[in-house]
Amino acid sequence: MLTVDFDRLGVGPVTRFIEVGAGAGRHSYEALRRGAQVAAFDLDEVELKGVEEMFGALRADVELPPEATGVVEAGDVLQMPYEDATFDVVLASEILEHVPEDDRAITELVRVLRPGGLLAVTVPCWLPERICWALSDEYHANEGGHVRIYRADELREKITVTGLTSTGSHHAHALHSPYWWIKCAVGVQRDQHPLVRGYHRLLVWDMMKAPEITVSPRHCSTRSSARASPSTSASRSDPDAATVAARRADRGRMRADGRLDRLTSEALWPGPVVRRWARRSVGPCPGGDGPDCCRTRAGGRASL
Repeated sequence: MLTVDFDRLGVGPVTRFIEVGAGAGRHSYEALRRGAQVAAFDLDEVELKGVEEMFGALRADVELPPEATGVVEAGDVLQMPYEDATFDVVLASEILEHVPEDDRAITELVRVLRPGGLLAVTVPCWLPERICWALSDEYHANEGGHVRIYRADELREKITVTGLTSTGSHHAHALHSPYWWIKCAVGVQRDQHPLVRGYHRLLVWDMMKAPEITVSPRHCSTRSSARASPSTSASRSDPDAATVAARRADRGRMRADGRLDRLTSEALWPGPVVRRWARRSVGPCPGGDGPDCCRTRAGGRASL
């Protein structure tokens, strides 16, 4: 399950992309399929070994764009082993709620983002997460569990104080919230409980079939957006028929190469709120492609 829209992030051939907190690598695989130069970064070396193996399998079994590259790197988000302004797109999906020193983590995410690049962050929505915490201490009071619940304005302030410009936000994956409410009510570890199994089958059906009622965010999510400066973003509109069709096609490709089978049980957290920030361009891009390079890669294509 992907928690961000890669089209809106503008991920394509030669995009320098990093997934911070990659876990099993679901977003890294999608970026690789699009031809990006991908870095999967995580603290868990065991998980990254699986990601590295999947990178190799994708190269062998899927016709990837020639520009596509994929590497893994183990390390701490508080001290990432990359130079400043390394990446065009930095993705941190469902990790900040786990990090006690989230301000330091955000500083690192911004540091490795190039001028004109895009940072995308997803965290659980406030209300669904509050319900989970009220229903179960086991859900969050464990090693590596959630240490905070973000409000939208709080997260926005933590990001923009670093100098980035907010380009929009929206809610997604609302169907997943009841799954965790059920688990919190019956026991977080009781995966075989009839209610848990039944609702999980519903979620798998939704991901496999992509019915119209849930494939369009107009039906399944609450969204909001903010206009950034003209050099970094345009206002976001509802998806047209072509966008919806593309999302269905992406799910079809995932089914065809087996990725969906591997990922359907991953990251079924309460519907994340997706936020994106653009780093202002400050002249010629570090890659030497001229003053329009950063704007083209990270501005006009991030229509939210």
